[in-house]
Amino acid sequence: MKDGIVQIGAPVLRQKAKSVPKKEVGSRRVAKLIARMKTALKKEKFGVAIAASQVGEPLRIFVVAGRVFEPERKASQKVLGSAKPADKVFINPKIIRLSRKKKEMTEGCLSVRKKYGFVKRHEKATVRALDESGDPFIYNGTELLAQIFQHECDHLDGVLYVDRAEEIHDEPEKEK
Repeated sequence: MKDGIVQIGAPVLRQKAKSVPKKEVGSRRVAKLIARMKTALKKEKFGVAIAASQVGEPLRIFVVAGRVFEPERKASQKVLGSAKPADKVFINPKIIRLSRKKKEMTEGCLSVRKKYGFVKRHEKATVRALDESGDPFIYNGTELLAQIFQHECDHLDGVLYVDRAEEIHDEPEKEK
C-alpha cells in the first residue's frame, strides 16, 4: 500500500465489492471509511476519484474529487462566493444509462502507479447512488466525469483499467 492506497496485485482489487446496507449508510464505520478515502484522494496531485477497494475495503463506494466539478461551477453564474466544490460520495452506485457513442480516452489509476493506457469509454454515463446521508440521487456525467463513473464502477466489480486498455505505457519521467 502506497500512501494508504492498495496497489495492483492486492486481492481486494479483484473482488466484487459488497453493497452497503441501507442501515449502515451514515454509520460511524462508513463515515470513517469515506473520510479515509477523501484524505487519500486529497494527497494525490493527479487523482480525480477513488473507490473503497483502493483503500482496502470491498464496499460499493467511490468518491469523486471536488475539482472535477469545478468547470460546472464556473459555468453556472448562480453560484455565490468562490467556495470550491466538495468531493462527491457515491454509495451503492449503479450505472443506469450509457451513451452509444464511445471515445478512446487516456486513463491512469492510483492503484496502478506510473502507467497509463488508452481505454474506449462511453462519452456519457448516468449513475444512480446514495449520498452520505442515504438520500438517493442521479447524476449525469459527460467526458471526464462519464469516464470516472465507468472506471470507478469497474473497480467495484474487481476490474482494473489495464484489463480494458488497448495499449499500456510507462508514464514518462517528469522533468525536475
